[in-house]
Amino acid sequence: MIYDDYSIFTPGPVKMSDEILEIGAKQTPYFRNKKFSNVTYACEKGLLKMVNAPKGSKVVFLAASGTAGMESAVMNLLSKKDNALVVNGGGFGARFVDICATHEIPHTDFKVKNTNLEDIETLAPKETYTSLIVNAHETSVGHLYHLEAMGAYAKKHKLFFIVDAISMLVTDPVDMMAQNIDVLIASSQKGLALPPGLSMVILSPCALERVHDVKSLYFNFNDYLRNGERGQSPYTPAVTIMLQLEARLAQIEKRGGVEQSIKNAKAIAEYFRNNIKDLPLKEYTPFMPNAMTTLTPTDGKSAMDIVNDLENDYKVMVCPNGGAEKDLILRVSHMGDMTKAYTDVLINALYHYYKIDRK
Repeated sequence: MIYDDYSIFTPGPVKMSDEILEIGAKQTPYFRNKKFSNVTYACEKGLLKMVNAPKGSKVVFLAASGTAGMESAVMNLLSKKDNALVVNGGGFGARFVDICATHEIPHTDFKVKNTNLEDIETLAPKETYTSLIVNAHETSVGHLYHLEAMGAYAKKHKLFFIVDAISMLVTDPVDMMAQNIDVLIASSQKGLALPPGLSMVILSPCALERVHDVKSLYFNFNDYLRNGERGQSPYTPAVTIMLQLEARLAQIEKRGGVEQSIKNAKAIAEYFRNNIKDLPLKEYTPFMPNAMTTLTPTDGKSAMDIVNDLENDYKVMVCPNGGAEKDLILRVSHMGDMTKAYTDVLINALYHYYKIDRK
């Protein structure tokens, strides 16, 4: 099997537990029945609890990638009457800008750098907006924004707050109530540590009031919400991934709840960062999440060359960046079924690569 004997530290897909992998190896069952409806209900209940969603919130489950979750949220919840402030701190922020442009949603491309937006009140353009959109963790550069400050800003200015939490769920704190989040977008292949192919859009009661009919068959939230009342979706769901999600949510609860999962991810991130201090690598941003670490070579090496050498020579997979930053940034995930022993595989490979003895 491709890459079967490789150690994976990419920020999606991430390392999955044996328990979840076993579910994926089984025959996919038929789903238009009460048994599968109960799976859907369980997944919705577990997700709403995990993110402390307001009472009356609903989840739209899409058999699609995280980008589909982003685009469908904009399509179904914003209109030409809106004026969106879109945080753009990298590739995924730029994707939200492109989505708004594609669907002709009036918006401002709010380019940011070297800030976690704790001071958004000062930095934001002084215009009148109806909504605020952010990728809470800009995965392209490993940059985490200050959701509490942004949520307070949204509340003060009465902005509809859309948050992509795809690469921070389960590893970093997300609380819809405390952070005044109206819409939360999640995806299966990152912190939830499932295969790619399932996107989830969590809608607060405020968001549900905003849902309108759209010129789309597949991405019409009204259709999903109607079918969701009976635990179904209008089109074929990602059946096996939904079964894995149900098991994963139960697994997280069994292991001490999402708070414990966040503590574990933080411990792994700190362990990795503390153990590579003797290497010619520096952290790319001071605002990194528990989910991953972004590194820049300080010895003139190309980040892309390091990524390729680790894969070819050590069977260790980390992730490069693209475009102008391909030689500048390499990304290391701490999401999924990570342990210190597993993380040591990467740490030891890096020391061997640099021909430095690990202390």
